[in-house]
Amino acid sequence: MVPAIFGLSGPVLSGEERAFFADADPVGYILFARNCVDRAQLRALTDDLRAIHGRDRLIVSIDQEGGRVVRMKPPEWQRYPAGQVFDELYRVAPASAIEAIRVNAEAMGRELAECGVTVDFHAPFDVRREDTDDVIGDRALGSEPMQVAALGRALLDGLGRAGVVGCLKHMPGHGRATADSHKEMPVVHASAEELDADIAPFRALSHHPLGMTCHLMFPAWDTEHPATQSPRIIRDIIRDAIGFDGLLLTDDIDMEALAGTVPERSERALAAGCDITLNCWGKIDDMIGIATRNPTLTPEAAERLSRVHAAMGDPVDGADTGELLAKRDALIEAAGIGV
Repeated sequence: MVPAIFGLSGPVLSGEERAFFADADPVGYILFARNCVDRAQLRALTDDLRAIHGRDRLIVSIDQEGGRVVRMKPPEWQRYPAGQVFDELYRVAPASAIEAIRVNAEAMGRELAECGVTVDFHAPFDVRREDTDDVIGDRALGSEPMQVAALGRALLDGLGRAGVVGCLKHMPGHGRATADSHKEMPVVHASAEELDADIAPFRALSHHPLGMTCHLMFPAWDTEHPATQSPRIIRDIIRDAIGFDGLLLTDDIDMEALAGTVPERSERALAAGCDITLNCWGKIDDMIGIATRNPTLTPEAAERLSRVHAAMGDPVDGADTGELLAKRDALIEAAGIGV
C-alpha cells in the first residue's frame, strides 16, 4: 500500500487513473469541487473507488469546513457557516456554541456520508492571532486555546455521530503565519514558551486518530526544516509534547512553501516521520513519482491507519439533516449572531 492520499482529475475516473490506483493501492483519495457535481455522480465516484480496492473502509476525504472552504457546494448541498460564527457565539453563550457546532458538524457529516465520504479534513485547531495572514482567518474557532479545544471537540464528535472521521489540523499550529503557505514559506518568530499556547488545543485532543501537519518554519524548534519535513518537530513536538499517536499526514505536498519536486517533497516528509503524503492535484506524473519513491506503508503507519478505519461507521440514529440545521440556527439566532 502506497503511503499517500491522491487527488482525482475530474468527476469520473480516467482509464489511466483507474489502472494506476489499482496497481499502487494508495491509502486513500481527496475530493475537490472538480469532483463533486451532484449527489448521484459523487456517490457513483466514491463507490467506484471502493470497488478498485474491494473494501468499504477506505479514506475518501474532503476539505468541507463551511464558509469559504467548501468543495460540495450549494445549491446541491447545504450551506454551512465558517468557524468564526461559533467563535462569536461562544463568547456570548458557550454551551449554546458547543451544541450548535456539534449539530452543524453532524448535519455536514451526514451529507458527506450519504455521498460516500469517510474523512473530513476539519477542523482547524489553529489559535487565531492578530496581524497574521488570512489563510486561517475566519476559519479559526477562536483566539483562546481552550475555547478552540472545546469547540473542536464538539465538532469532531458531531462528525463522528455521522460516521465521518475529522482531523486535527494544522499541527503544531498555523495561527501565527504571516504568509500563505500555498504561495510561500511562513516563518513563525515566536519562542518555545509562546508556542506552548498554540499546541494546547492539539494536546487536549491528542487521542484523536487522525492529524495533519503544516508547512511552517518554527526556528524556536528547528532552524532548517518546516514542520512537515522536520524530524525534530514531528518527534519532539507533535509526538512527544502534544502526545499525538494517530495517523499523521502532510498538508498538501503541492503547496509552494516546500522546495523540490513533488515526489522529493513527499520523500522528505515521510523520512521526517509523517505517515502519509497528501497530494491533491491529480497529476498522474507526480502520483507515479510518489509511488515509485515511497512504495510501502510502514507497519507503524498501518496500525495507525487501522484506527482511522475503525473510527469510520454508520451514522447513529437521530435527527435528520434539516432538524439538525434548524436546531443550529435557533441557537445562533437566540444569541443575536448572524450566520
